[in-house]
Amino acid sequence: MNRRQFLGKSSVAALGAMALRTRASAMPAVLAPSPESQRARLDVVWGDRVGKINRNIYGHFAEHLGSCIYDAMWVGVDSSIPNYNGLRKDTIEALKHIHAPILRWPGGCFADQYHWRDGVGPREKRPRTWNIWWGRDEGNAFGTDEFLEYCRLSGVEPYLCANVGSGSPEEALDWMMYCNGKESTTVTALRAANGHPEPYKVRYWSVGNENWGCGGNFDAETYAHEYARFVTYLGRYAERGTVEFVACGDFREGWNQKFFETLLHLPAGRRAIRNVQQLSVHHYFRGGLGQATQFTDEEYYRALAGVAVLEARLEETIGLIQHYTTSQNRVGIALDEWGIWHPVPGTGAEALWQSNTLRDALLAAVTFNSLNSYGEAVSMANIAQTFNVLQCIAFTKGPKFALTPTYHVFDLYQPHMDAMALKTVVDSPTYTVKPLTQLPPEFLAFLGGGGETKRTYLSASASLNEAQKQICVTLVNQHLTEPLEVEIRIPGLDSPGVRGGSVRELTSGNVRDENTLDKPDVVHPSAPKELSVQGNKFTHIVPPHALETLLLQVA
Repeated sequence: MNRRQFLGKSSVAALGAMALRTRASAMPAVLAPSPESQRARLDVVWGDRVGKINRNIYGHFAEHLGSCIYDAMWVGVDSSIPNYNGLRKDTIEALKHIHAPILRWPGGCFADQYHWRDGVGPREKRPRTWNIWWGRDEGNAFGTDEFLEYCRLSGVEPYLCANVGSGSPEEALDWMMYCNGKESTTVTALRAANGHPEPYKVRYWSVGNENWGCGGNFDAETYAHEYARFVTYLGRYAERGTVEFVACGDFREGWNQKFFETLLHLPAGRRAIRNVQQLSVHHYFRGGLGQATQFTDEEYYRALAGVAVLEARLEETIGLIQHYTTSQNRVGIALDEWGIWHPVPGTGAEALWQSNTLRDALLAAVTFNSLNSYGEAVSMANIAQTFNVLQCIAFTKGPKFALTPTYHVFDLYQPHMDAMALKTVVDSPTYTVKPLTQLPPEFLAFLGGGGETKRTYLSASASLNEAQKQICVTLVNQHLTEPLEVEIRIPGLDSPGVRGGSVRELTSGNVRDENTLDKPDVVHPSAPKELSVQGNKFTHIVPPHALETLLLQVA
C-alpha cells in the first residue's frame, strides 16, 4: 500500500494497528549484506507534484543547555571574541550562509521553567536563577531582546516556546504583548525602555514543550484543556493570520488522538481544533548505535535504518490529522526536536556535547530526503541543537570555531527550500535489518517493536524550482564500501529536457571521520562541478557513504 492509499483509506481505528505493523517491520537492527549488484535506478516523476517543501523543515533549536547559548550565541559585550553587542559573530554568519529559516528558543525542558521577565532590562539587574533540568546556574544575560536581535542578524524567523508547566496564560500573554504589541501599555513601554520601540512581530509560538514529561507531566486530555485555555487569550490578542500556534504532541500511547478528541468535545468543538496550526512531535535516534565515533559497521546501518521508524510515526500522524481537520484547516507537523543522541553526560556547562561524524551527517541527509517526500504535511523541523549540544551544526570554545559535517548537509540542501517536491521512485540494492533483542523490552516497545525490513542503499529526494527552471536531486549512497551506478530518469519531462547542471559532494575516507575544534576541516563539501548531461535520462555514479546534490537545468 502506498502512502496515498494509506492516508485515503485508513480510519482512525486502523491507524494505530497499521502504524504498529509498519514500525515493527521497520525496527533498526543488524545488517545482513545484500548479494545484489550495486546498480540503482531513480525515477523523478515530472508530472507528480507532491507539494511545496516548507523551508522551515531546515530549522534549528537552541536551549539553555550546556554551552549552546553561552559561548556560542552570547559572549558578552566585553568579549575579545568578535561580536555584535555581545552576540557571537561567527555563529551568526554560519546561520546566514545556509539561510537558516527558523530558530526555536528557549527550550526544550528549560522553557517550562523559564519566566521571560527574568531576561529583560539591564543585564546587571537581572536575577540569577538555577536551571533545574540541566544542572547549571542561569544569569539571564541572554533573554528575549538578545534572542530576537540574534535572529534579526542571522536572518532567521524566531520561534518562541511559552511556559505552560510552571507559567500561566497571563505570563504568556504579557510576553506576546512585549514582543508584538503596538498598544500603549506598561509592557510595550518596557520594551521601548529596553531599546525596542517597534514590535518584533514574532509569528511562531509553541504552547509548552513536552508537556507529557518535563513540561508538567500532563496527560493528553489535561493538556488539551490547558492548550485551549492558553490559546483563548493568546489567540484573542494576536491579529488573525499573523501568529501560528504549535501544540504539544507525542508519537506514543495515543497522545495525539486523545488530544484532538478532547478538543473536539470542548464547547468550542471544531473551532478549538482550528486554533491548532502545527503539532509538535519529537524524535531522537538513540539506543544500540554505539558511541559517537566508535561504532561498528552494523551500528552504522542501524542508525540509518532508524529513519523507517520516524517515517511510520509521521504517516500515522498525517492520517490522524486528516481525520480531525479539513483541507482548509490542515494542521502541519512540527518535528521541532530531532537528531541523533549519543551516550554523553547531560548536566553542567558542557552537557550533551557529542562528536559529529560523517555518519551523523548522512543520517541527517536521509532524514531530509524523507521529510521532503511529505511535501506540505511536514511544516517544520528543528535539529537538536544548534551549537555545542547533541547533533549540532557548529562547535565553539573560546575563540575556536568549527563547522560540523551536519552543517554541510544543511548547506547542500538549500536548493530544496520552498521548492515543489517531485515524486521519486527508487529501485536499488537493499540491506536487511533484524531485531535488536539485546535491548530491554520496554525500549523495544518505545522504538516500535521487533521484526525486520529492507532499506534501499540509495536514498533520494527531488524538487523543482520553477522560477529558476532547476531540478534539485539529493542522493545518498548509504553503502559503506561500494559505489552506486544510478540511472536517473525524468519521465514526463518534454524534450529537450535537462541541459547540463552541477554537482556537489559530501564524503570522507571513513564514516567515522569528524570535524573538531583542532581539526575543523576533515569533512567538507566539494566545490560545484559541472555535469554534462542532456535529455531526460542519464547515469550518475555516487561514491560509497556519500551525499551528492545535483542541480539540473531544464528548458
